[in-house]
Amino acid sequence: MKLKDTGLSAEELKAIVDKYMVETYSRFDFIAERAEGMYLYDEKGVAYLDFYGGVAVNSAGNRNPKVVEAVKDQTDDIMHTFNYPYTVPQALLAKKICDTIGMDKIFFQNSGTEANECMIKMARKYGVETYGPEHYHIVTAKNGFHGRTYGALSATGQPDNACQEGFKPMLPGFSYAEFNNLEDFKSKVTDNTIAIMIEPVQGEGGVHPATQEFMEGLRKLCDERGMLLLLDEVQTGWGRTGSVMAYMGYGVKPDCVTMAKAMGGGMPIGACCATEKVAKALNSGSHGSTYGGHPVACAASLASITEILDNHLSENAEEMGAYLRERLAELPHIKEVRGRGLLTGCEYDIPIALEVKWACFRRHLLITAIGDSTNRLIPPLTLSKEHVDQAVETMKDAVAEAAMKYEEENMRKSA
Repeated sequence: MKLKDTGLSAEELKAIVDKYMVETYSRFDFIAERAEGMYLYDEKGVAYLDFYGGVAVNSAGNRNPKVVEAVKDQTDDIMHTFNYPYTVPQALLAKKICDTIGMDKIFFQNSGTEANECMIKMARKYGVETYGPEHYHIVTAKNGFHGRTYGALSATGQPDNACQEGFKPMLPGFSYAEFNNLEDFKSKVTDNTIAIMIEPVQGEGGVHPATQEFMEGLRKLCDERGMLLLLDEVQTGWGRTGSVMAYMGYGVKPDCVTMAKAMGGGMPIGACCATEKVAKALNSGSHGSTYGGHPVACAASLASITEILDNHLSENAEEMGAYLRERLAELPHIKEVRGRGLLTGCEYDIPIALEVKWACFRRHLLITAIGDSTNRLIPPLTLSKEHVDQAVETMKDAVAEAAMKYEEENMRKSA
């Protein structure tokens, strides 16, 4: 739907949003009307280089033609049904995912937070049924982020963040340990701990990858204590970190793994995969979803995953991610550039990340800010060196502008 078809002006449309919508986002001041590959286009046809990727969703490229075609074809057949009959896209997608990532079973959901709710419920039920009614404790990582529904929010190790403020008390049964600190995780494990749950790369926590030693150590710890290793790959899954799933790049297999974002190619879908023994915990009546495994979403997901695999986009993510981090290191005021594949964070030595984000927007580059000092870049995996060079040159100007404003403000305060 285009703005010109509504008879409204851009300001009138924004006024409707202001009047009727609960706003929890700081909006970019443009109307996204069209998308293609690496770009978003506003109502005037202005192109924005997209290093946001729909928050790591549009990995196969904005409005990927194969995904669009799959959605159109499926809507001609059936758009929705309940989960009692079989549907073709759901069955084919289940096989594709499990065969590709080496897991036994899958349960489809509609989002990342729902996928994590499913994983938490599966782990807890497995613990209670295997070891006893008190065996439901889960250790998660400080500064991790797992979603905004209550179970996933309680697993999120950010008790002082706005995402938890005003919503406490959280669901009991979670403890937080320092990410990449195996000894701290060991110290939080009790006789009633059933699982350890982390992101292989903390995205909302500032783009911090797990070390190889930490991942291997968690797997060994879980094996020794009869616990489950749960990996939240909502953001890292399907090529983002340079391997199909991030855990495959570490050579460490979890007992359960969640996914969403890139798997849908722009359609809302999530899933929890598990080994056979853990998946058995969910039986008739224990869990369900009206829309989970939606035919159109599954058709889109099958197309998106196929595009990622057939076009070797995980390999491109690894190559372009290394090049992007190399170029970002040239920026002024850089303290650290970190990441894995095309999940990249650049941290400054002064708190200018938010101003850099807006300065980039004014220059038609879309990036996001994590806290005061870190910008996160999560572009489509179709990224080229030309796109990287364009983005970095834009960021150089944006950082210079933001740093100047920061210094001028400090001078005013000290005057």
